[in-house]
Amino acid sequence: MRMLTLAATLFASTAAAGPVSFSSGWQEQRLSLFSSNDYTFGQQLSMVSDGAVSIAWTRLPQAEWNATGASWNWRVDQSVPATDLSRKGGDDRNLSVYFVFVPQSVAAELSGQGIRSLLGRNDVRVMQYAWGGNHGRGTIIPSPYGQGGVTIPLRQAGSGSHSESVDLAADHQRAFGTAPGALVGLAVSGDSDDTDSVIRAAIAGLTLR
Repeated sequence: MRMLTLAATLFASTAAAGPVSFSSGWQEQRLSLFSSNDYTFGQQLSMVSDGAVSIAWTRLPQAEWNATGASWNWRVDQSVPATDLSRKGGDDRNLSVYFVFVPQSVAAELSGQGIRSLLGRNDVRVMQYAWGGNHGRGTIIPSPYGQGGVTIPLRQAGSGSHSESVDLAADHQRAFGTAPGALVGLAVSGDSDDTDSVIRAAIAGLTLR
């Protein structure tokens, strides 16, 4: 009995993961009163951003809080120009995928919070994988908007279609010097307001592991 209980406990602590649905549970968070992106949810998340910026956000169930890796496919049909992703107010990018971590000790308490509330906390850590700019792949760029976030570029500005696989635990260690806490939320954004350009893009096949 003790062995069965131990095995169940170990399984529960490592089970996470699997495909993330884009057909339900997502909501848009505006960052501006005057503009927002157009998102279409379904088998993939499609986005058009015309001189605008906003975030599509979803909470994760407790079964996925221990995820340490992720993969996805994304496509850009129309791209913003290359920008400096470290520059506040000048960091347009085609797509970003956000992974929102909170300390395990407060994960249950914060699991119902929205993205704006979480981003305002000092103990929240956000890794944002970006398609945009002209930085080297995997560079750790401190967010110009706060202490608890980093941008990690994967693709420079331009169009195309690519598959990605990231090691969340290793990147969190590189970015913040610690192991990740609980992964309580995901977000996808497009940002074209600074360059007044247009993005047409989509993401699919997002899987946690």
